[in-house]
Amino acid sequence: MKKRKPDLAGICWVGIVILMAMTGRAQPSPLTSLAAVHALTNAQARLALPVDFEATVTYFKKGNADLFVQDGGDAIYVEAGKSTDVSPGDRVLVVGHMGPSFRPYVRADSVTLVGRGTMPPAVPADFKQLIGADLDCRRVTVRAVVRSINVITIDGLKFLHLELLMEGGYIDAQVAEAGGKDLGRLLDADIEITGSVAGRFDNKQQMAGIELKVPTFSDIKVLKLAGSTPESLPLTPMDEILAVTDIQDRTRRVRVSGTITYFQPGSAAVLQHGTESLWIKTRSEEPLRIGDLATASGIPGIDNGMIVLKMGEIADSGVSSPIQPVLVTSKDLATGDRSMEMVTIHGHLLSSIQQAKQDEYVVRSDGHLFSAIYRHSLGNPDAVMKQVPIGSEVSVTGICILDDGDQLQGPPAFSILLRSSDDLTLVENPPLLNVGNLVVLVGLLLVTLVVIGGRGWAIERRLRQKAAQLANGEQWRSQILEDINGSKPAAEIMGRIVEMVSSRLNGAVCWCLLDDGTQVGSVPAPNTYQRLIEHQIVSRAGTPLGKIFVALNPSVKAEKQLEEVLPTAAGLALLAIETGRLHMDLRHRSEFDLLTEIHNRFSLERRLDQLVEAGDSGKHSFGLIYVDLDDFKQINDAYGHHVGDLYLQETALRMKGQTRPGDMLARIGGDEFALLVAGIASKEDMEEIVLRLDRLFEVPFEIEGKRLRGSASFGIAIYPGDGITKGSLFKVADSAMYASKCGERSAKNKLRVLR
Repeated sequence: MKKRKPDLAGICWVGIVILMAMTGRAQPSPLTSLAAVHALTNAQARLALPVDFEATVTYFKKGNADLFVQDGGDAIYVEAGKSTDVSPGDRVLVVGHMGPSFRPYVRADSVTLVGRGTMPPAVPADFKQLIGADLDCRRVTVRAVVRSINVITIDGLKFLHLELLMEGGYIDAQVAEAGGKDLGRLLDADIEITGSVAGRFDNKQQMAGIELKVPTFSDIKVLKLAGSTPESLPLTPMDEILAVTDIQDRTRRVRVSGTITYFQPGSAAVLQHGTESLWIKTRSEEPLRIGDLATASGIPGIDNGMIVLKMGEIADSGVSSPIQPVLVTSKDLATGDRSMEMVTIHGHLLSSIQQAKQDEYVVRSDGHLFSAIYRHSLGNPDAVMKQVPIGSEVSVTGICILDDGDQLQGPPAFSILLRSSDDLTLVENPPLLNVGNLVVLVGLLLVTLVVIGGRGWAIERRLRQKAAQLANGEQWRSQILEDINGSKPAAEIMGRIVEMVSSRLNGAVCWCLLDDGTQVGSVPAPNTYQRLIEHQIVSRAGTPLGKIFVALNPSVKAEKQLEEVLPTAAGLALLAIETGRLHMDLRHRSEFDLLTEIHNRFSLERRLDQLVEAGDSGKHSFGLIYVDLDDFKQINDAYGHHVGDLYLQETALRMKGQTRPGDMLARIGGDEFALLVAGIASKEDMEEIVLRLDRLFEVPFEIEGKRLRGSASFGIAIYPGDGITKGSLFKVADSAMYASKCGERSAKNKLRVLR
């Protein structure tokens, strides 16, 4: 993308600030002009440099975080607090820190009204200037035809959304005012519209579209109304609508080069060059060899928020230049930075589904679910799906594709396109005790119960006297099985089983005592009965799980009923107990990290959402501490993953000892942790906690005869001062941790073996 050439004085001043920050001699002074802020690169913005400058508001709507400001010919996007109260045309003082994005932006700590200013003059702009980012964030005026107009809702606020056709391409416009009379008259009208230029980006921060941020409805000037309204149009038969199409596309064909990393004959291919990659739509069925250098020509376009090449023609050079897949985690792929790249990821196979045109494998990796998809070649609809045992640990290699390319809509879901069935490889077979085997065992037990039920029905046919009792028993069993399938509490299910036994035995007193001490049912006094029947509940491994008791009067003869009812009740009880334990185990695995036995990222993000929602009233604050272990890779390389796992477990145990009730410690990545701290009053409180965590590493780690000394880098964020959303808090804490790691790398004692 083209970038505005910054002034030399601004670059020199920024260089001095960066040098001071890197040498640690002094806290860098804030950047005090928008020109100096605008001169920063993303690499410099990543250091979270402070800013303190004045500018004029060109776009803002209270309750929304999007704020655009401009001073002369310099403009920038500011992420403001939703409580900010300013209007377009206001002169404001912006205090905050820089952050990286498509271009650097400002995370505002405060936006203060200085006075009323004059709106910067709008610059006439054409489509080429907009899509080339020559006027990024500046106030412009464009001429276009309105193709659609709708009222939309964002964070509970109403906006007017327009799709506009300019000479050269389509853009969007978002009007902060959702009002305006007779909006239908704007359809197909020729208008002149003024607003601030905002981009739409894919997950690699590449420009994927333009959106104008328009303050008021009055910024739209109608030059010429359409000749008719939608209501006045004649009805057209559905099969004749294409007769009115009139497309004039002058987009030039472009040519690119790279290594073929994926090819689906008659559909698409992917070329990759370094970290750049491109999806190419092609109808070609000519064979292409993955790993060869190739060139492709086609028409640029946007599909699902991603840059693509349509109507592609691909020429294979025959020269081999293979791309080695990058080993990644689900966290890496969820950022979108690896979109369209060839990657390898490890995970746990949950299910496999064979469809007519593709095979799909559902895999879980670090708490994230994704699909690995192998699309069948043309002319091969009878392809046999590769069989891998469910529950296996697998390695998946292929092209990462995103379900939603617009990063502004939140972390995207991703899938992996397999180039062949060999891209899914078995790493480790599933353990004998797994969900699949348990389901089979449960199924066998259900079959056993059905057999028992069938035998009961056979007896019912011969003994009409017992027909009502057996029907009642089957109703009990069905209800109990439904409760088990619905994951009802074990005590509630055992209560129903006790009621079933009592009902089948004509109201006899019945209760159940499990080996964990749980007792269900009323135990009568010993002197109220003279005959006690007990039946053990035994696991398939022969381990006693509890007993079912029945108290009978000596005169009652019920041996036949006891032989029928008690085994059935014990079987149902066994199914309820083991299914409950299975659900508890699955729930634990979904919320806790299996290595360290602390919460995982899923639990942390859910708790963070709750805290953010509770904090909307402004009466609550909390802190987020991002922890990254320094040089952890060295221990895996030197001593193997077993020692590395023990080091992670000991680290988690030490940090857990420093948490308070209400705090949450989680492992969110391989060597990354996060701590949610409730009830934080100030930054100093957070720094004190970080100091305590840092001191944990002063004591060497004794692991299998080795003494290791470790260290970690920390980053903090406080709600609501550093952010009011989950994403912004993670960004602030991650940036602070990164700055700490870069600043302390030369001074800190890293992980090493003590001699």
